[in-house]
Amino acid sequence: MPSPRRTLTTLFLIVFTDLIGFGIVIPLLPLYAEHFHPAAWEFGLLMAAFSAMQFIFSPLLGRLSDRVGRRPVLLISLFGSVVGSVLFALAHSLAWLFASRLLAGIAGGNVATAQAVIADTTTPEKRAHGMGMIGAAFGLGFIAGPALAGVLVPLGMGAPGWGAAACSTVAWVMTILFLPETRPQRAPGAKAAPASPFARLAFAFGHRELAPLLAIGFLVVAGLASFEVTFAQFLHDRLALPHAQVSFMFVYLGLLAAAVQGGLVGRASRRFGERPLLLAGLTVSAVGLVLLGAAAFRLASVLAVLPIMALGSGFVMPSLSSLVSKSARADEQGAALGAFQGLGSLARVVGPFSAELALGAWGVAAPQLGAAVLVIAAAAWGALVFRRRPLPVATDQAALG
Repeated sequence: MPSPRRTLTTLFLIVFTDLIGFGIVIPLLPLYAEHFHPAAWEFGLLMAAFSAMQFIFSPLLGRLSDRVGRRPVLLISLFGSVVGSVLFALAHSLAWLFASRLLAGIAGGNVATAQAVIADTTTPEKRAHGMGMIGAAFGLGFIAGPALAGVLVPLGMGAPGWGAAACSTVAWVMTILFLPETRPQRAPGAKAAPASPFARLAFAFGHRELAPLLAIGFLVVAGLASFEVTFAQFLHDRLALPHAQVSFMFVYLGLLAAAVQGGLVGRASRRFGERPLLLAGLTVSAVGLVLLGAAAFRLASVLAVLPIMALGSGFVMPSLSSLVSKSARADEQGAALGAFQGLGSLARVVGPFSAELALGAWGVAAPQLGAAVLVIAAAAWGALVFRRRPLPVATDQAALG
């Protein structure tokens, strides 16, 4: 049987390759949509479509991976990513763009399954580092994806979509050839979590340890998603950057995220523990959002603030994912992480849609400042919850020692 390190390395390469395709599409989607002159509400719905489907299907895929295994679910969802990218390449109307995003969102629920593979193959004290690998794959995907998009766009409007489809195809082949099955045997008498995403959230919020973590996750993801979705508009309005330079700003942000999540999260988690790291990351993220919203009309100001944003968000998500994982039994990993991913998808529907409304009403700085309020609320709630509940001896307290 392959070693845990080899399995994690294989998973990292699979997720990274698939996310290159995701990174190709993200900076181009609003530009493509503008060709069809959508109304503001249509634009908002298009940007929320991917996350809405993730919300519905992430818990379903997570639970399915608990039943039939991680590999089959990853193979099905990666094939969906291929088809979604092909639709994006062929899009000749707003309806086709909607179809591509809806299918991509359904397939995008595989993140919870990838996290379950990490939970299956890591010990509790190394889990935050493993979750950080997923964050690093996202960061690297946002480096290679936008850069590849800039190379492919001159070849034609459909070329980036075909490039994204090729990336997901490579990830699908790697899953078949190299990824072992990691699903643990189900404990005797263990009860299955509900399959409906809404019932799954009710199940998760009824879980004494999961519920407060999910509330923190919703607030922080809604805030950070508001920043991410409106970042290109912020750059275009405040700095008058052309589309190519906007893409390279996404590359810069991806480099920063990969450096933090791939290089710092594991060491910081072992030194301080997930809870302190989460609260520190929330505080730093809030500071970065406020500074970004108040940034002068200069590129240097934005470049100086983005490392602060990357540091804060890079600490938050792996720590939160690790805490969620540690709060569930071994045979509930897919369900718990699927609920976490699904709630994050719901936050990515609410946050971006609200951010677009705020941008239209008060300007491009409003989403950043509103996001800061949400992140501050998450930090305050987290501090209150963690103060009331002592650190588990076998997890965070051991890390602090």
